[in-house]
Amino acid sequence: MPAPAPSPLAIVDAEPLPRQDEVLNHAALAFVAELHRQFTPRRDELLARRGERRAEIARTSTLDFLPETAAIRADDSWKVAPAPAALNDRRVEITGPTDRKMTINALNSGAKVWLADFEDASAPTWENVILGQLNLIDAYTRNIDFTDPGSGKSYALKPAGELATVVTRPRGWHLNERHLQLDGTPVPGALVDFGLYFFHNAQRLIDLGKGPYFYLPKTESHLEARLWNDIFVFAQDYVGIPQGTIRATVLIETITAAYEMEEILYELRDHASGLNAGRWDYLFSIVKNFRDGGSKFVLPDRNAVTMTAPFMRAYTELLVRTCHKRGAHAIGGMAAFIPSRRDAAVNKVAFEKVKADKDREAHDGFDGSWVAHPDLVPIALASFDAVLGEKPNQKDRLREDVSVAAGDLIAIDTLDVKPTYDGLRNAVAVGIRYIEAWLRGMGAVAIFNLMEDAATAEISRSQIWQWINADVVFENGEHATADLARKVAAEELSAIRSEIGDEAFASGKWQQAHDLLLQVSLDQDYADFLTLPAYEQLG
Repeated sequence: MPAPAPSPLAIVDAEPLPRQDEVLNHAALAFVAELHRQFTPRRDELLARRGERRAEIARTSTLDFLPETAAIRADDSWKVAPAPAALNDRRVEITGPTDRKMTINALNSGAKVWLADFEDASAPTWENVILGQLNLIDAYTRNIDFTDPGSGKSYALKPAGELATVVTRPRGWHLNERHLQLDGTPVPGALVDFGLYFFHNAQRLIDLGKGPYFYLPKTESHLEARLWNDIFVFAQDYVGIPQGTIRATVLIETITAAYEMEEILYELRDHASGLNAGRWDYLFSIVKNFRDGGSKFVLPDRNAVTMTAPFMRAYTELLVRTCHKRGAHAIGGMAAFIPSRRDAAVNKVAFEKVKADKDREAHDGFDGSWVAHPDLVPIALASFDAVLGEKPNQKDRLREDVSVAAGDLIAIDTLDVKPTYDGLRNAVAVGIRYIEAWLRGMGAVAIFNLMEDAATAEISRSQIWQWINADVVFENGEHATADLARKVAAEELSAIRSEIGDEAFASGKWQQAHDLLLQVSLDQDYADFLTLPAYEQLG
Protein backbone atom coordinates (compact mmCIF):
# COMPACT_ATOMS: atom_id res chain seq x y z
CA MET A 1 0.00 0.00 0.00
CA PRO A 2 1.50 3.41 -0.92
CA ALA A 3 2.39 5.79 1.92
CA PRO A 4 -0.23 8.49 2.46
CA ALA A 5 0.64 11.84 0.92
CA PRO A 6 1.93 14.35 3.49
CA SER A 7 -0.54 16.97 4.65
CA PRO A 8 -0.44 20.17 2.62
CA LEU A 9 0.33 23.55 4.15
CA ALA A 10 -2.87 25.48 4.86
CA ILE A 11 -3.40 29.24 4.48
CA VAL A 12 -5.43 30.24 7.54
CA ASP A 13 -7.51 33.40 8.19
CA ALA A 14 -5.75 35.45 5.50
CA GLU A 15 -7.44 37.71 2.99
CA PRO A 16 -6.21 36.76 -0.53
CA LEU A 17 -3.70 39.24 -1.92
CA PRO A 18 -3.10 40.24 -5.56
CA ARG A 19 -0.71 37.75 -7.22
CA GLN A 20 -0.21 35.77 -3.99
CA ASP A 21 -0.39 32.51 -5.96
CA GLU A 22 2.91 33.45 -7.58
CA VAL A 23 4.52 33.24 -4.13
CA LEU A 24 2.33 30.55 -2.57
CA ASN A 25 2.27 28.06 -5.42
CA HIS A 26 2.03 24.34 -4.73
CA ALA A 27 5.75 23.63 -5.10
CA ALA A 28 6.82 26.49 -2.81
CA LEU A 29 4.29 25.48 -0.13
CA ALA A 30 5.46 21.85 -0.33
CA PHE A 31 9.04 23.01 0.27
CA VAL A 32 8.09 25.14 3.29
CA ALA A 33 5.99 22.26 4.66
CA GLU A 34 9.01 19.95 4.39
CA LEU A 35 11.23 22.47 6.19
CA HIS A 36 8.61 22.64 8.93
CA ARG A 37 8.40 18.84 9.31
CA GLN A 38 12.16 18.41 9.35
CA PHE A 39 13.30 21.32 11.51
CA THR A 40 10.54 22.83 13.69
CA PRO A 41 10.95 20.17 16.43
CA ARG A 42 14.60 21.20 16.81
CA ARG A 43 13.60 24.87 16.79
CA ASP A 44 11.23 24.11 19.67
CA GLU A 45 13.98 22.35 21.65
CA LEU A 46 16.34 25.27 21.15
CA LEU A 47 13.73 27.78 22.32
CA ALA A 48 13.30 25.69 25.48
CA ARG A 49 17.08 25.68 25.90
CA ARG A 50 17.06 29.49 25.81
CA GLY A 51 14.80 29.46 28.85
CA GLU A 52 17.08 27.07 30.71
CA ARG A 53 20.10 29.23 29.97
CA ARG A 54 18.28 32.36 31.12
CA ALA A 55 17.46 30.62 34.40
CA GLU A 56 21.14 29.74 34.84
CA ILE A 57 22.16 33.39 34.26
CA ALA A 58 19.54 34.47 36.81
CA ARG A 59 21.13 32.07 39.32
CA THR A 60 24.78 33.03 38.66
CA SER A 61 24.71 36.60 37.22
CA THR A 62 27.59 35.71 34.95
CA LEU A 63 28.57 34.26 31.58
CA ASP A 64 31.76 32.69 30.28
CA PHE A 65 33.21 31.21 27.12
CA LEU A 66 32.10 27.59 26.79
CA PRO A 67 34.55 25.01 28.18
CA GLU A 68 33.09 22.26 25.96
CA THR A 69 34.04 24.12 22.76
CA ALA A 70 37.51 25.25 23.81
CA ALA A 71 39.12 22.99 21.19
CA ILE A 72 37.29 24.80 18.37
CA ARG A 73 38.55 28.16 19.63
CA ALA A 74 42.09 26.85 20.08
CA ASP A 75 42.31 25.28 16.61
CA ASP A 76 43.83 27.94 14.35
CA SER A 77 43.56 25.80 11.21
CA TRP A 78 39.93 26.25 10.23
CA LYS A 79 38.47 29.14 8.22
CA VAL A 80 35.08 29.94 6.76
CA ALA A 81 34.58 29.48 3.02
CA PRO A 82 35.98 32.30 0.84
CA ALA A 83 33.47 35.07 0.12
CA PRO A 84 31.71 34.95 -3.25
CA ALA A 85 32.52 37.91 -5.51
CA ALA A 86 29.14 39.56 -4.83
CA LEU A 87 29.84 39.62 -1.07
CA ASN A 88 33.55 40.41 -1.06
CA ASP A 89 33.13 44.19 -0.85
CA ARG A 90 30.53 45.13 1.77
CA ARG A 91 31.81 48.52 2.83
CA VAL A 92 28.33 50.05 3.09
CA GLU A 93 25.07 48.20 3.65
CA ILE A 94 21.65 49.84 3.70
CA THR A 95 18.80 48.28 5.68
CA GLY A 96 15.06 48.45 5.27
CA PRO A 97 11.76 46.63 4.73
CA THR A 98 10.73 45.03 1.44
CA ASP A 99 7.90 47.35 0.40
CA ARG A 100 7.96 48.30 -3.27
CA LYS A 101 9.37 51.83 -2.94
CA MET A 102 12.08 50.78 -0.47
CA THR A 103 13.06 47.84 -2.67
CA ILE A 104 13.80 50.17 -5.59
CA ASN A 105 15.45 52.90 -3.48
CA ALA A 106 17.67 50.47 -1.57
CA LEU A 107 18.82 48.65 -4.70
CA ASN A 108 19.57 52.02 -6.31
CA SER A 109 21.16 53.58 -3.19
CA GLY A 110 24.82 53.14 -4.07
CA ALA A 111 25.32 50.83 -1.09
CA LYS A 112 27.15 47.57 -1.79
CA VAL A 113 24.50 45.51 0.04
CA TRP A 114 20.83 45.89 0.88
CA LEU A 115 19.59 44.05 3.95
CA ALA A 116 16.07 43.21 2.74
CA ASP A 117 14.29 42.92 6.04
CA PHE A 118 11.41 40.62 7.00
CA GLU A 119 12.42 40.98 10.66
CA ASP A 120 12.79 44.05 12.90
CA ALA A 121 12.11 46.64 10.17
CA SER A 122 8.93 44.87 9.05
CA ALA A 123 5.72 44.29 10.98
CA PRO A 124 4.71 40.74 9.99
CA THR A 125 1.29 41.43 8.51
CA TRP A 126 0.23 38.90 5.86
CA GLU A 127 0.52 41.67 3.27
CA ASN A 128 4.10 42.56 4.28
CA VAL A 129 5.19 38.90 4.39
CA ILE A 130 3.79 37.90 0.97
CA LEU A 131 4.03 41.11 -1.03
CA GLY A 132 7.58 41.60 0.25
CA GLN A 133 8.49 38.27 -1.33
CA LEU A 134 6.74 39.30 -4.54
CA ASN A 135 8.67 42.61 -4.65
CA LEU A 136 11.98 40.74 -4.48
CA ILE A 137 10.95 38.35 -7.26
CA ASP A 138 9.89 41.36 -9.35
CA ALA A 139 13.19 43.12 -8.65
CA TYR A 140 15.24 40.16 -9.87
CA THR A 141 13.14 39.85 -13.02
CA ARG A 142 13.20 43.67 -13.45
CA ASN A 143 9.41 43.82 -13.38
CA ILE A 144 9.32 46.43 -10.65
CA ASP A 145 8.47 50.11 -10.71
CA PHE A 146 6.58 52.41 -8.36
CA THR A 147 4.71 55.70 -8.57
CA ASP A 148 4.12 57.50 -5.29
CA PRO A 149 0.36 58.22 -5.12
CA GLY A 150 1.01 61.34 -3.02
CA SER A 151 3.79 63.05 -4.98
CA GLY A 152 3.37 61.39 -8.38
CA LYS A 153 7.11 60.67 -8.37
CA SER A 154 8.15 57.53 -10.28
CA TYR A 155 10.83 55.05 -9.24
CA ALA A 156 12.61 52.50 -11.45
CA LEU A 157 15.71 50.31 -11.18
CA LYS A 158 19.14 51.44 -12.36
CA PRO A 159 21.19 49.13 -14.63
CA ALA A 160 22.03 45.74 -13.06
CA GLY A 161 25.69 46.59 -12.48
CA GLU A 162 24.74 49.54 -10.25
CA LEU A 163 22.38 47.64 -7.91
CA ALA A 164 23.15 46.56 -4.36
CA THR A 165 23.56 42.86 -3.58
CA VAL A 166 20.59 41.61 -1.54
CA VAL A 167 21.04 39.88 1.81
CA THR A 168 17.62 38.86 3.15
CA ARG A 169 16.82 38.75 6.87
CA PRO A 170 14.09 36.29 7.90
CA ARG A 171 12.26 36.54 11.21
CA GLY A 172 13.86 35.31 14.42
CA TRP A 173 13.28 31.78 15.72
CA HIS A 174 10.76 32.90 18.36
CA LEU A 175 8.13 34.18 15.90
CA ASN A 176 5.51 31.98 14.22
CA GLU A 177 3.52 32.71 11.06
CA ARG A 178 -0.08 32.16 12.13
CA HIS A 179 -1.43 32.32 8.57
CA LEU A 180 0.54 29.26 7.38
CA GLN A 181 -0.16 26.08 9.31
CA LEU A 182 0.46 22.36 9.02
CA ASP A 183 -2.10 20.17 10.77
CA GLY A 184 -3.10 23.16 12.90
CA THR A 185 0.44 24.11 13.93
CA PRO A 186 1.85 27.48 12.76
CA VAL A 187 5.08 27.35 10.75
CA PRO A 188 8.00 29.33 12.25
CA GLY A 189 8.22 32.71 10.54
CA ALA A 190 11.94 32.11 9.91
CA LEU A 191 11.18 29.03 7.80
CA VAL A 192 8.43 30.87 5.89
CA ASP A 193 10.65 33.85 5.05
CA PHE A 194 13.73 31.77 4.27
CA GLY A 195 11.81 29.05 2.45
CA LEU A 196 9.77 31.23 0.11
CA TYR A 197 12.70 33.48 -0.75
CA PHE A 198 15.14 30.63 -1.31
CA PHE A 199 12.72 28.48 -3.31
CA HIS A 200 11.76 31.23 -5.74
CA ASN A 201 15.07 33.01 -6.11
CA ALA A 202 18.05 30.69 -5.55
CA GLN A 203 18.55 29.70 -9.19
CA ARG A 204 17.54 33.15 -10.44
CA LEU A 205 20.21 34.75 -8.25
CA ILE A 206 22.86 32.27 -9.39
CA ASP A 207 22.00 33.17 -12.99
CA LEU A 208 22.52 36.85 -12.08
CA GLY A 209 26.02 36.09 -10.76
CA LYS A 210 24.94 36.33 -7.12
CA GLY A 211 23.29 33.86 -4.76
CA PRO A 212 20.80 33.32 -1.93
CA TYR A 213 22.38 35.32 0.90
CA PHE A 214 20.92 35.72 4.39
CA TYR A 215 21.28 37.63 7.64
CA LEU A 216 20.41 35.46 10.65
CA PRO A 217 18.89 37.46 13.53
CA LYS A 218 18.51 36.93 17.29
CA THR A 219 20.85 33.91 17.36
CA GLU A 220 21.62 32.93 20.95
CA SER A 221 23.98 29.96 20.58
CA HIS A 222 26.13 27.92 18.21
CA LEU A 223 23.49 25.17 18.37
CA GLU A 224 21.04 27.59 16.72
CA ALA A 225 23.67 28.26 14.04
CA ARG A 226 24.02 24.49 13.57
CA LEU A 227 20.27 24.26 12.97
CA TRP A 228 20.51 26.92 10.26
CA ASN A 229 23.44 25.11 8.68
CA ASP A 230 21.45 21.87 8.51
CA ILE A 231 18.55 23.78 6.94
CA PHE A 232 20.91 25.21 4.31
CA VAL A 233 22.32 21.76 3.46
CA PHE A 234 18.79 20.33 3.12
CA ALA A 235 17.53 23.28 1.05
CA GLN A 236 20.41 23.22 -1.42
CA ASP A 237 19.96 19.48 -1.97
CA TYR A 238 16.19 19.91 -2.34
CA VAL A 239 16.45 22.36 -5.27
CA GLY A 240 19.65 20.86 -6.68
CA ILE A 241 22.19 23.65 -6.31
CA PRO A 242 25.78 23.20 -5.06
CA GLN A 243 26.48 23.07 -1.33
CA GLY A 244 27.97 26.37 -0.15
CA THR A 245 25.86 28.48 -2.53
CA ILE A 246 23.93 29.90 0.43
CA ARG A 247 25.87 32.42 2.51
CA ALA A 248 24.85 33.66 5.93
CA THR A 249 25.94 36.62 8.04
CA VAL A 250 25.01 36.20 11.71
CA LEU A 251 23.96 39.16 13.81
CA ILE A 252 25.75 39.03 17.15
CA GLU A 253 22.94 40.89 18.87
CA THR A 254 22.50 38.75 21.98
CA ILE A 255 24.89 38.67 24.92
CA THR A 256 25.02 34.86 24.89
CA ALA A 257 26.07 34.78 21.23
CA ALA A 258 28.92 37.18 22.02
CA TYR A 259 30.53 34.33 23.99
CA GLU A 260 30.14 31.91 21.06
CA MET A 261 31.25 33.90 18.01
CA GLU A 262 33.93 31.43 16.92
CA GLU A 263 31.64 28.45 17.46
CA ILE A 264 28.87 30.12 15.44
CA LEU A 265 31.27 30.68 12.53
CA TYR A 266 32.52 27.10 12.89
CA GLU A 267 29.02 25.60 12.67
CA LEU A 268 28.28 27.63 9.53
CA ARG A 269 31.80 27.56 8.11
CA ASP A 270 30.83 26.31 4.61
CA HIS A 271 28.04 28.89 4.48
CA ALA A 272 29.33 31.72 6.69
CA SER A 273 30.20 35.12 5.29
CA GLY A 274 30.52 37.24 8.43
CA LEU A 275 29.24 38.55 11.72
CA ASN A 276 27.51 41.86 12.45
CA ALA A 277 27.59 44.02 15.58
CA GLY A 278 24.12 45.47 16.23
CA ARG A 279 23.56 47.77 19.19
CA TRP A 280 19.95 48.01 20.36
CA ASP A 281 19.13 44.31 20.38
CA TYR A 282 22.45 43.61 22.08
CA LEU A 283 21.63 46.03 24.92
CA PHE A 284 18.10 44.62 25.12
CA SER A 285 19.61 41.13 25.47
CA ILE A 286 21.87 42.29 28.30
CA VAL A 287 18.90 43.72 30.20
CA LYS A 288 16.77 40.64 29.51
CA ASN A 289 19.39 38.17 30.65
CA PHE A 290 20.78 40.07 33.64
CA ARG A 291 17.58 41.69 34.83
CA ASP A 292 17.90 39.95 38.22
CA GLY A 293 21.56 40.94 38.60
CA GLY A 294 21.11 44.08 40.68
CA SER A 295 22.44 47.60 40.28
CA LYS A 296 25.70 46.67 38.56
CA PHE A 297 23.75 45.61 35.45
CA VAL A 298 21.51 48.69 35.25
CA LEU A 299 21.98 50.44 31.91
CA PRO A 300 21.70 54.23 31.62
CA ASP A 301 19.62 56.01 28.93
CA ARG A 302 19.98 54.17 25.63
CA ASN A 303 21.54 57.16 23.87
CA ALA A 304 24.20 57.39 26.60
CA VAL A 305 25.48 53.89 25.76
CA THR A 306 27.70 54.61 22.78
CA MET A 307 29.93 52.14 21.00
CA THR A 308 32.88 53.63 22.90
CA ALA A 309 31.55 52.32 26.24
CA PRO A 310 34.18 49.83 27.52
CA PHE A 311 31.88 46.78 27.43
CA MET A 312 30.65 47.68 23.93
CA ARG A 313 34.21 48.26 22.79
CA ALA A 314 35.17 44.81 24.08
CA TYR A 315 32.28 43.28 22.10
CA THR A 316 33.08 45.02 18.80
CA GLU A 317 36.83 44.47 18.97
CA LEU A 318 36.37 40.80 19.83
CA LEU A 319 34.01 40.50 16.86
CA VAL A 320 36.55 42.00 14.43
CA ARG A 321 39.35 39.82 15.75
CA THR A 322 37.19 36.67 15.63
CA CYS A 323 35.96 37.31 12.09
CA HIS A 324 39.37 38.09 10.64
CA LYS A 325 41.03 35.16 12.37
CA ARG A 326 38.54 32.92 10.56
CA GLY A 327 38.45 34.73 7.20
CA ALA A 328 34.97 36.24 7.69
CA HIS A 329 33.71 39.79 7.18
CA ALA A 330 33.11 41.97 10.24
CA ILE A 331 30.18 44.32 9.66
CA GLY A 332 29.56 47.30 11.94
CA GLY A 333 26.41 48.78 13.40
CA MET A 334 23.61 51.05 12.26
CA ALA A 335 23.74 54.78 11.57
CA ALA A 336 20.05 55.41 12.23
CA PHE A 337 19.90 59.17 11.60
CA ILE A 338 17.24 60.34 9.12
CA PRO A 339 18.28 63.62 7.46
CA SER A 340 15.86 66.51 7.85
CA ARG A 341 14.69 68.35 4.75
CA ARG A 342 14.04 71.42 6.93
CA ASP A 343 16.85 71.69 9.47
CA ALA A 344 20.38 72.02 8.09
CA ALA A 345 21.82 72.61 11.57
CA VAL A 346 20.46 69.29 12.86
CA ASN A 347 21.87 67.56 9.78
CA LYS A 348 25.32 69.09 10.23
CA VAL A 349 25.67 67.82 13.82
CA ALA A 350 24.23 64.42 12.96
CA PHE A 351 26.38 63.94 9.85
CA GLU A 352 29.48 64.69 11.94
CA LYS A 353 28.42 62.03 14.47
CA VAL A 354 27.76 59.49 11.70
CA LYS A 355 31.17 60.25 10.17
CA ALA A 356 32.93 59.83 13.53
CA ASP A 357 31.12 56.53 14.10
CA LYS A 358 31.99 55.14 10.67
CA ASP A 359 35.59 56.43 10.87
CA ARG A 360 35.99 54.58 14.18
CA GLU A 361 34.60 51.34 12.72
CA ALA A 362 36.81 51.53 9.64
CA HIS A 363 39.92 52.21 11.75
CA ASP A 364 38.99 49.40 14.16
CA GLY A 365 39.11 46.90 11.30
CA PHE A 366 35.48 46.48 10.30
CA ASP A 367 34.94 45.61 6.64
CA GLY A 368 31.71 47.55 6.31
CA SER A 369 28.83 49.11 8.19
CA TRP A 370 25.10 49.83 8.12
CA VAL A 371 23.08 52.93 7.32
CA ALA A 372 19.31 53.45 7.41
CA HIS A 373 18.97 56.19 4.77
CA PRO A 374 20.38 56.65 1.24
CA ASP A 375 21.74 60.12 2.17
CA LEU A 376 24.12 58.45 4.63
CA VAL A 377 25.63 56.08 2.04
CA PRO A 378 28.21 58.63 0.78
CA ILE A 379 29.31 59.47 4.35
CA ALA A 380 29.88 55.83 5.27
CA LEU A 381 31.51 55.14 1.89
CA ALA A 382 33.99 57.96 2.44
CA SER A 383 34.97 56.58 5.86
CA PHE A 384 35.64 53.10 4.50
CA ASP A 385 37.19 54.30 1.23
CA ALA A 386 39.74 56.28 3.26
CA VAL A 387 40.88 53.10 5.02
CA LEU A 388 40.30 50.43 2.37
CA GLY A 389 41.23 52.32 -0.80
CA GLU A 390 40.89 49.86 -3.66
CA LYS A 391 40.87 46.79 -1.34
CA PRO A 392 37.45 45.10 -1.03
CA ASN A 393 37.88 44.51 2.72
CA GLN A 394 40.52 44.46 5.45
CA LYS A 395 40.30 40.85 6.59
CA ASP A 396 44.11 40.82 6.58
CA ARG A 397 44.02 43.04 9.71
CA LEU A 398 44.00 40.29 12.30
CA ARG A 399 43.74 42.55 15.38
CA GLU A 400 45.96 40.23 17.42
CA ASP A 401 46.43 43.16 19.80
CA VAL A 402 42.86 42.58 21.05
CA SER A 403 42.42 40.55 24.24
CA VAL A 404 38.97 40.31 25.78
CA ALA A 405 38.23 38.50 29.03
CA ALA A 406 34.82 37.02 29.75
CA GLY A 407 34.05 39.67 32.35
CA ASP A 408 34.82 42.54 29.96
CA LEU A 409 31.67 41.84 27.92
CA ILE A 410 29.37 42.32 30.91
CA ALA A 411 31.24 45.08 32.76
CA ILE A 412 28.20 47.36 32.60
CA ASP A 413 29.26 49.13 35.80
CA THR A 414 32.32 50.61 34.03
CA LEU A 415 29.95 53.30 32.70
CA ASP A 416 29.89 56.46 34.78
CA VAL A 417 26.48 57.64 33.50
CA LYS A 418 23.17 56.97 35.20
CA PRO A 419 19.54 56.68 34.07
CA THR A 420 17.78 60.05 33.87
CA TYR A 421 14.19 61.24 34.05
CA ASP A 422 14.51 62.51 30.46
CA GLY A 423 15.67 59.01 29.52
CA LEU A 424 12.45 57.60 30.96
CA ARG A 425 10.39 60.16 29.04
CA ASN A 426 12.22 59.33 25.82
CA ALA A 427 11.78 55.58 26.29
CA VAL A 428 8.03 56.09 26.75
CA ALA A 429 7.71 58.56 23.86
CA VAL A 430 9.63 56.42 21.39
CA GLY A 431 8.01 53.20 22.62
CA ILE A 432 4.44 54.45 22.15
CA ARG A 433 5.16 56.00 18.75
CA TYR A 434 6.93 52.92 17.43
CA ILE A 435 4.39 50.37 18.70
CA GLU A 436 1.52 52.43 17.25
CA ALA A 437 3.12 52.35 13.80
CA TRP A 438 3.96 48.64 14.15
CA LEU A 439 0.34 47.80 14.97
CA ARG A 440 -0.61 49.56 11.70
CA GLY A 441 1.85 47.35 9.81
CA MET A 442 4.92 49.63 9.68
CA GLY A 443 8.14 48.17 11.05
CA ALA A 444 10.63 50.92 10.14
CA VAL A 445 9.57 54.30 11.50
CA ALA A 446 11.24 57.73 11.56
CA ILE A 447 10.89 59.11 15.11
CA PHE A 448 12.71 62.26 16.28
CA ASN A 449 15.05 62.09 13.23
CA LEU A 450 16.07 58.47 13.85
CA MET A 451 14.98 55.36 11.95
CA GLU A 452 13.59 53.08 14.62
CA ASP A 453 12.72 49.38 14.38
CA ALA A 454 11.51 46.69 16.76
CA ALA A 455 14.86 46.60 18.60
CA THR A 456 14.19 50.22 19.61
CA ALA A 457 10.92 49.32 21.28
CA GLU A 458 12.58 46.34 22.99
CA ILE A 459 15.32 48.45 24.58
CA SER A 460 12.77 51.16 25.52
CA ARG A 461 10.42 48.81 27.39
CA SER A 462 13.32 46.82 28.87
CA GLN A 463 14.89 49.92 30.36
CA ILE A 464 11.58 51.04 31.88
CA TRP A 465 11.18 47.54 33.37
CA GLN A 466 14.76 47.41 34.64
CA TRP A 467 14.76 50.87 36.20
CA ILE A 468 11.52 50.19 38.07
CA ASN A 469 12.66 46.79 39.31
CA ALA A 470 16.07 48.15 40.37
CA ASP A 471 14.38 51.09 42.19
CA VAL A 472 16.47 53.64 40.28
CA VAL A 473 16.43 57.19 41.66
CA PHE A 474 16.63 59.81 38.91
CA GLU A 475 18.66 63.03 39.15
CA ASN A 476 15.49 64.98 40.01
CA GLY A 477 14.94 62.80 43.11
CA GLU A 478 12.02 60.82 41.65
CA HIS A 479 12.02 57.05 42.04
CA ALA A 480 11.38 54.87 39.00
CA THR A 481 8.01 53.30 39.79
CA ALA A 482 5.12 51.82 37.88
CA ASP A 483 3.02 54.84 38.85
CA LEU A 484 5.62 57.23 37.46
CA ALA A 485 5.75 55.28 34.19
CA ARG A 486 1.94 55.42 33.96
CA LYS A 487 1.97 59.17 34.63
CA VAL A 488 4.63 59.83 31.96
CA ALA A 489 2.78 57.59 29.48
CA ALA A 490 -0.51 59.43 30.08
CA GLU A 491 1.22 62.78 29.55
CA GLU A 492 2.84 61.50 26.36
CA LEU A 493 -0.47 60.20 25.02
CA SER A 494 -2.08 63.58 25.72
CA ALA A 495 0.81 65.39 24.00
CA ILE A 496 0.45 63.19 20.92
CA ARG A 497 -3.29 63.92 20.75
CA SER A 498 -2.60 67.67 20.94
CA GLU A 499 0.13 67.39 18.31
CA ILE A 500 -1.80 65.44 15.67
CA GLY A 501 -5.41 66.40 16.46
CA ASP A 502 -8.42 64.40 17.65
CA GLU A 503 -9.32 62.97 14.24
CA ALA A 504 -5.86 61.54 13.47
CA PHE A 505 -5.57 60.32 17.04
CA ALA A 506 -8.86 58.45 16.83
CA SER A 507 -7.98 56.84 13.50
CA GLY A 508 -4.62 55.56 14.83
CA LYS A 509 -3.83 52.88 17.39
CA TRP A 510 -2.46 55.20 20.06
CA GLN A 511 -4.37 53.97 23.11
CA GLN A 512 -3.63 50.37 22.13
CA ALA A 513 0.10 51.17 21.77
CA HIS A 514 0.14 52.99 25.12
CA ASP A 515 -1.52 50.03 26.84
CA LEU A 516 0.81 47.48 25.25
CA LEU A 517 3.94 49.45 26.15
CA LEU A 518 2.83 49.64 29.78
CA GLN A 519 1.89 45.95 29.78
CA VAL A 520 5.36 44.78 28.67
CA SER A 521 7.14 47.43 30.76
CA LEU A 522 5.29 46.86 34.04
CA ASP A 523 4.38 43.15 34.13
CA GLN A 524 6.51 41.32 36.66
CA ASP A 525 6.49 38.37 34.26
CA TYR A 526 8.89 39.90 31.72
CA ALA A 527 7.88 38.97 28.15
CA ASP A 528 10.77 37.42 26.19
CA PHE A 529 9.90 39.55 23.16
CA LEU A 530 7.53 42.50 22.87
CA THR A 531 6.58 41.28 19.38
CA LEU A 532 4.96 38.12 20.79
CA PRO A 533 2.04 39.90 22.56
CA ALA A 534 2.07 42.58 19.83
CA TYR A 535 1.60 39.96 17.09
CA GLU A 536 -1.64 38.86 18.77
CA GLN A 537 -2.95 42.40 18.19
CA LEU A 538 -1.61 42.82 14.65
CA GLY A 539 -4.26 43.03 11.94
